[in-house]
Amino acid sequence: MSSCRKITSAEKAQYIHALQTHQVNTLIELRRIEKTFAVLGTPDCSQPMTSAWSYYVDSHSLLTELRGLTKNYPFNSDCMDEAKRRVYSDPASNRSWNLCWLVLNKIQTDQLIPYYAHYQASLPTMWAGHTPSSEQITQLTNAFVAEWNWALGQMLRHWEQPPAR
Repeated sequence: MSSCRKITSAEKAQYIHALQTHQVNTLIELRRIEKTFAVLGTPDCSQPMTSAWSYYVDSHSLLTELRGLTKNYPFNSDCMDEAKRRVYSDPASNRSWNLCWLVLNKIQTDQLIPYYAHYQASLPTMWAGHTPSSEQITQLTNAFVAEWNWALGQMLRHWEQPPAR
């Protein structure tokens, strides 16, 4: 379905039901519905969409999708948790109804990836019991940074512009 056409009230009700019952829980599908609702411009769509985005983030679906894009170096859950914590404590976060975009944007703007990449690369569990050299830690950090930044870019490209109120 094209996201540029108006939908019927029955289709809108089906979308709202799908959002409320979490039948839709991928970034691509949520964005498709969000774009469709944007064409309608009716206020009754905003709460179900806001709740669906929050569920997507809080149910770890965002982390799962990021990890699907970072198969070589799985995305760090602590980085995601820190971004969520920063979004929740940021008074400017009410500028968007879209928790997913807010979290992804916070990871980018606060440059969380380099910190968590170094943190993870330094963990003893990453080195199977031997002590890595600083060069090895740097090399692994750079691999994390490259893959995680690429995945973050893939996720953020779904928004041509920030979803703002």
